[in-house]
Order: sequence, then structure tokens, then C-alpha cells
Amino acid sequence: MQATLLILILLSLGSQVYGQVNLPVLGDSVSGTISTQQEYEFGRELLRQIRRETPMLDDPLMMEYIISLTYKLAVKSELRDHRLEFVLIDNEILNAFAAPGGIVGVNAGLFLFAENEGQFASVLAHELAHISQRHYARSVQEAQKSALPSVAGLLASLIIASTVGGDAGQAALMTTQAVGQENRLRYSRSNEQEADRIGIRTLYNAGFDPNDMAGMFEQMMRMQSFSRRLPEFLSTHPLDENRIADSKNRSNVLPPVQHAQSIEFLLMKQRATLHYANNKDAVIQALQRDLPQLNGVEKDAAIYGIALGQLYNGQHVQASQTLDSLLKKDSTRITYVMLEADIAREAGNFPKALGILEKNLRINPDNHPLSMSYAKTLNANGRYGDAAAALEKQSLVRPNDPELWYQLAEIQGKAGNISKLHQARGEFYITIGDFTRARNQFNLALNMENDRLLKARIQQRLDYIRNLQNRYYR
Repeated sequence: MQATLLILILLSLGSQVYGQVNLPVLGDSVSGTISTQQEYEFGRELLRQIRRETPMLDDPLMMEYIISLTYKLAVKSELRDHRLEFVLIDNEILNAFAAPGGIVGVNAGLFLFAENEGQFASVLAHELAHISQRHYARSVQEAQKSALPSVAGLLASLIIASTVGGDAGQAALMTTQAVGQENRLRYSRSNEQEADRIGIRTLYNAGFDPNDMAGMFEQMMRMQSFSRRLPEFLSTHPLDENRIADSKNRSNVLPPVQHAQSIEFLLMKQRATLHYANNKDAVIQALQRDLPQLNGVEKDAAIYGIALGQLYNGQHVQASQTLDSLLKKDSTRITYVMLEADIAREAGNFPKALGILEKNLRINPDNHPLSMSYAKTLNANGRYGDAAAALEKQSLVRPNDPELWYQLAEIQGKAGNISKLHQARGEFYITIGDFTRARNQFNLALNMENDRLLKARIQQRLDYIRNLQNRYYR
């Protein structure tokens, strides 16, 4: 299903690529083949399809961490266009991918396998290099030597391998290798070497130890040695000893960097570990057993993991007591504050939870994790109108967030605002590329409204959907 959708989109966009004359950017040898704007538009449509076909992880804290870290790297990279979009995929397998137009995808499993923030950042830096060097556009340019279906199949197979899994991607790739196979493989290998080189420089410029890229590669090689299953990342990023050695050599010519272990990375690692743990009691017991040997941020992260696990187990009093030592040390850290509010909410203490979140939202206006937690708590307290208002406000900050629109639709239904329920559902369907359902939802809302301004706004969204459909599905 996903392969068909992606190839149809690529074929549609490919016809636009070959049917237009594009003015190249100075110093950019590929804009005459596919423009940066076409890449951007393709990336946004591809993003909708990925969201539609791939399970996403609803964890605003993890997503915010990924966004913040990626932009920290982006400002030190060769990326010109910083209009990035992110997807956090609910999969415990190590993987990440970049797609045209600034799409950055990360499996939550990456948190499980990276040993430190530098290793995690090295994967992001590598993917940013693919985007900044326009490797997908250059793949189109290279594949022009064969035929358009091969271009579409090549790009689709790369994305399928990234988002669905190596087997599906490799199967799709096999159908496109009849012409120019060896040239494309050599070109891909060249892309990987370039992404490594530029990614290492980005890591260094952003204050990370450049050796962490080789360290992450070594982690992957160990996984490959001890497991029959290849890490999904390696399905689209082939790795061997020469590549690791080359990364080490490039890193060693740079001045040494001492990058302190990041507490926030370790906290996100704990969140991922507990999310995928079948036996949360076993995780808690292991953390408690290791606690006496830990110090500094590693100890704080372990305490956080214990408190989070206790919350998952419904042990609200114990979780609050465990978290207390961290709050005394760092009372404004949003990750701690969110857990404190979650514990209070799950214990049914809505006034305490709302007070914590309101206080911290005054300090951090529009903070996305805090705002989503605030709306969730208002909803749990039966204050549906207030919860809807909080999410409507946040939708102005994150207008392309599918989870936000999904939650808003549910809450509008509880609040009895059926027109807004349909509008929120319509926005949700736009974010996942289901334009038929989006149009149906906005038409339902249009028939319910009498206010001329509201009807005009709804009609505007219908026109927007029609334009998207005409662009990609004519």
C-alpha cells in the first residue's frame, strides 16, 4: 500500500520536474533538474504519507528534544533552508532518515542504542548533510540516464526502507535496478561518504566530539555482529570497517572536544526504555540496583526512570517521593515538571497538576509539551471548553501537528462544538494526506455554520484542499 502511494506521488512530481524549466541556484548544479521549491513541496507531501502509513509516537518531550538538538546542529551545518519538519516513529529499531525538503525522521529506538548525546547527534548531523547536499535531487539527476520509473522507484525504495523496514525497501529497490545498477550504487556510496564528512564537521562546529560518529558506527557494527537482524539504518546507509576507519581519520585531524554527558538526552533515553519495556518492574529494579554505583547526571536520570516507571505502575505516592529529590535540585526543568504534573493528574489531584502547569507556562509561554499536558489535564478534569481553547491556541504555534488536531477534535466533541469537531478532524486529515476525508469534514462544518466569516474560513480550507489534490492527484 505505502509503496504504491509513494511511487504514484513520485511519478506525479517527476512529471512536473521533467515538464518545467527551473532556474538553478548559483553554485547548485542540480536545480536545473529539480528545484529547491519542488523538493520542498515533494517533502511535504511525502511527510503526509509517512504520517498516514507509519505509526507515530505521541511523546511531546521526545519530539521537542529532537527538534531542539537538530536545530542546534542545523545552524552549524551547510543547510541553507531551515524549514524542517520532524517525525518521531514508534519503532524500537535503530533508524533515522532524511527526505527531500527538510524532512527528518527518527525512530524512538535511536534513543535506546545511542550511548550519549554525541552519538545521537551524529546520526542527525549525517541526515542533515543528506538534506544540505540535496542527495535526493542528485539521485534524480543521476537516474535521468535511465528512465523516470527508475527515478520514482529509487526514491520510493529509499523512503520505504527508512520508514517501513529494510526488507520492504530492499524488495522495492530490486524492481528498479534493471538499468544503471552499478552506477547508482556507486553514487549512493559517494553520498554516504560526503554525508559522513560534512556530518563530522557539523558535529564539531556544534560543540560535540566528532569521534562520536565513529562511535555510533561501531555500536551498529556490534549490533550487526550479535544479531541476525540488520539495524534498519544500515539498510539505506551501508557500513563497513573502511567507513568507520575513514570517520576516525577525519575526526582525529580536528582538535579534541570534551562534551559533557547531557542530562536531557539521558532522560529521553529513560522514556524510550520504559515505553518499550514489557516488564516495567524489571526496569525499575535494575535502576534501583545500579543506583549506588552512579553519580552526577547518570544518577539523576536513573532516579527519573524509577519515578516514571512507578507512575506507569500506578504507584503515585512512591513516584512523587522518588521525583522529589530531582525537583529540589532543579525545580524548573520541564521534563521534571511534566512528570510532577502527570503524577498529580493520574492521582486525580487536578488542582495541583493545573497549578504546576500554569506556573510553568507563565515562565515558558507556548511551550509545546507543557501546553499539551495542560490541555490533557483540563480534559481529564472535565473542563472541555478550556481544554479546547488551550489546544486552539497551540494550533497557531504548531499548525501541522497531527496529534494536536486529533486531540482537539476529540475534545471539541466532548465540549459539544460539532462544527469545530469537523474542522479539527479536517485539519487532522490534511496532515496525513487523506484529502477526501478532509474535504468531507469541512463540508459538514460548512453546512452547520451560519456566520459568514466562519463559512468563508471553512471555504478557504476547502479551496486549499482542492489545490493540493489538483497538484498531486490530477
